[in-house]
Amino acid sequence: MPTEKRLRGRPRSFNDNRAQNTVQSLDRALDVLELLTDQGSRTLTGISAALEQSPATIYRMLTTFQLRGVVRMNPTTQEWNIGPEAYRIGSAFLRQGGLIERSRPFMHTLMEETRETANLGIEKSDEVLFVSQVETHETIRAFFPPGTQSPMHASGIGKALLSMYSEERFERLLKKMRLEAFTEFTITDRDRLRDEMLRIRQQGYSFDNEERTVGMRCVAAPITNVHGEVIAGISVSGPSHRMTLERVPGMGAIVRQAADATSQGAVAMQGMER
Repeated sequence: MPTEKRLRGRPRSFNDNRAQNTVQSLDRALDVLELLTDQGSRTLTGISAALEQSPATIYRMLTTFQLRGVVRMNPTTQEWNIGPEAYRIGSAFLRQGGLIERSRPFMHTLMEETRETANLGIEKSDEVLFVSQVETHETIRAFFPPGTQSPMHASGIGKALLSMYSEERFERLLKKMRLEAFTEFTITDRDRLRDEMLRIRQQGYSFDNEERTVGMRCVAAPITNVHGEVIAGISVSGPSHRMTLERVPGMGAIVRQAADATSQGAVAMQGMER
């Protein structure tokens, strides 16, 4: 009988059972970091209650992270928050492939041409993770700081990403999605979301029509690699009184151009790395 080929990057004695291959204490420690990332500063008691772990256990984790600079504590408020070392670690991820650096000039141009905030996002854990932003100079503006996450079905970038997935991958993800309603305009029906994907593929850009936040709109397009696979999405977001329905098609064309230019940069960079 043929033997299974062992994947590289793991010991010979390990199998593909993820539950058996994880370190439970490390997994719990990372839960602490995720909580502080998502919810900001928290006291020891607050963290302990949220994660249903004893204060002593949580304190040992926090102290370990603190010694490495990953978290820090405000001695006045006794609250813990993310430290500078966590930023350095996160920056290493953002530097991979140079996507952010390549996209910045196009994002600046996008902001200047539309006078709205330009965003860059990728998929993380079935949600959109915003990794870069160029803010408009307008007083009233959209704001999605790097690290912010948003449900894919209620996001311009999220829908742009979904539209590029294979039918199998899209349906698999659709089964897991809650399709939560954030406003009266949020698409919560699976058939409607399927129809939306067809529309996006035909017009080349997606449109978030106040589906996440009332009064805010977004136009986005997908960025692809040398294989034509979607790797990110680029968008402009702004208040609906400026991003009127009449402006959407024109903005869609501009965003599509920025996405294509970034994609071509990604292809060129990959060719140089070979």
